[in-house]
Amino acid sequence: MSELRETVESAARAHRRRWPWAAGAAVLLLLIAGIGLAVDRGGVSGDASAAAGEPVRGGTLEFALIDFQRSPDPQWGTNYAESLIGNNITDKLTWQDPETGEITPWLAKSWEYNDDLTEFTFHLRDDVTFSDGTPFDAAVVKANLDQYVRGDKALDINPNGAVLLPGYIETRTPDEYTAVVRFEKPLASFLQASSFTANAQPGFLSLSTLKLSAAERTDPTKVIGTGPFVYESWEEQVKTVLVKRKGYNWAPPAIGHTGEAYLDRIVFNTIPEASVRTGSLASGTIDATLDVGTTDEKPLTAQGFTIIHRGVSGTAIFFNLNSQLFPTNDIAVRKAIQLGWDRAAIEKTVLTDSYSVARSVLADSVRGYVDYSGSVLRYDPEAAGKLLDEAGWRPGPGGIRVKDGRSLVVKLIGINNLVVNKPAYESIQQDLKKIGIDLQLTVVPIPDYAALQAKAKTDANITAANRSRNDPAVLNLQYSPLLGNGAYLTKDSTGVDVEEVTRVLGQLELTLDPAERDAYAKAAQDILLDKYALVNPVYNPSQVIAHAGYVHGIIFDAQSRNHFVDTWKSNGK
Repeated sequence: MSELRETVESAARAHRRRWPWAAGAAVLLLLIAGIGLAVDRGGVSGDASAAAGEPVRGGTLEFALIDFQRSPDPQWGTNYAESLIGNNITDKLTWQDPETGEITPWLAKSWEYNDDLTEFTFHLRDDVTFSDGTPFDAAVVKANLDQYVRGDKALDINPNGAVLLPGYIETRTPDEYTAVVRFEKPLASFLQASSFTANAQPGFLSLSTLKLSAAERTDPTKVIGTGPFVYESWEEQVKTVLVKRKGYNWAPPAIGHTGEAYLDRIVFNTIPEASVRTGSLASGTIDATLDVGTTDEKPLTAQGFTIIHRGVSGTAIFFNLNSQLFPTNDIAVRKAIQLGWDRAAIEKTVLTDSYSVARSVLADSVRGYVDYSGSVLRYDPEAAGKLLDEAGWRPGPGGIRVKDGRSLVVKLIGINNLVVNKPAYESIQQDLKKIGIDLQLTVVPIPDYAALQAKAKTDANITAANRSRNDPAVLNLQYSPLLGNGAYLTKDSTGVDVEEVTRVLGQLELTLDPAERDAYAKAAQDILLDKYALVNPVYNPSQVIAHAGYVHGIIFDAQSRNHFVDTWKSNGK
């Protein structure tokens, strides 16, 4: 191994002094002080009472979600409910600071990597066990990563981590608590991936679980992790129940929690209707709810509930523009869509202070973000109309433009799992119609969206979604023709140099030098937003929680998923 760089425990100790998420009181008090991860919007502040006493052990947290968990397997789950729950039954090698993006220890005490960024060596804690009593060691890391990336056809396990960890070769185990992860080519983003908490996450499962088929993993009692909670039960589309893991004592050092979780139990209730979620909170049936409607934030605050939020790091909610399908195969149409809608109107009429209008495809919490609101993402309907005129799009019936006898109809598929999505899309629809673009919306629940997405290459001009990942390499993950290929680029794409796009996005994996990565991130945003107009960012999503004043210590991580190891209820119930 060439010159080694090492992150050691002393760095983590220094970091803890800068970021003391010590207990429930500290969480929101620190946030209110100005780091912006959550906001107390008045009412009865749970943190005022938290500051008056020590955390209380025991009790059940009744928590509501718009989504449901389709499988208890955290490495498979691809919606917010699945990743959130998975984060509380499994742990990761590292933890990412949600404010600075710094990678700090968790199950790995320290690590080093070679100059080529193709080999990463992790030195593991030796006191971690799974809830079935088996040890967490290098052999478990190897078994998990092998299956996570390659899948197992015999067990019907998909290669869920193949996109996140491209070029994975193997994990070597030179001793019981050292794991060496090797890749075919540089993968600068792997350190962040080792902390990844969003969809299809690399949370560690026991060897006994890895031997199970996908069908067998629907028995939650057989899905064994090292996390602070374990499964008690799972009822698809109804609820998931977790109970405290006895003996847990390896939370990320950066959050300052030692020992077991405070809560005895968490019940994640699936409640698709916003009015029912807020009504259940007001009646005391539940203690907290995610997915708070924008129109519910002020009324809940007025009733004495606390609102906390964190923007989702990764991409904005995007309109990925299909470069292969008429009419978005025309760059004039793509650029007109970018210019043709009023972001200020959405900010005023649709969003609350928990959200922000997108000024790039990258969220502003991700290192390397560049603001394009003064250029390609400005509101300029006259410029948009001129682009369409010059490209031969003429006014037609009902004001919708026509070219070569075909109407300027743009078909969008999107997900209704975030409360802001549909009203934001409808506002854009109204604006684009004024310049002659007929934006047709199909906004549906995740299962229906997944079916539509499978046919999007031939049936949809716009795929509207986002991707969570607090690293600029999320752009490579989402848009590289070798990976997510969000704009459906091929060698036959009109007016797009696909090799150039692939190369520019791939540069994000070549270095961990901050200045170089910033430059590569700007180049990636330039090519996606400006040169080829492959994406139209809409708004920066946020996870918004309303909770009773007696609830404390809900943590948002760097992907804005929630951790409950430090959560407690001052009423003790």
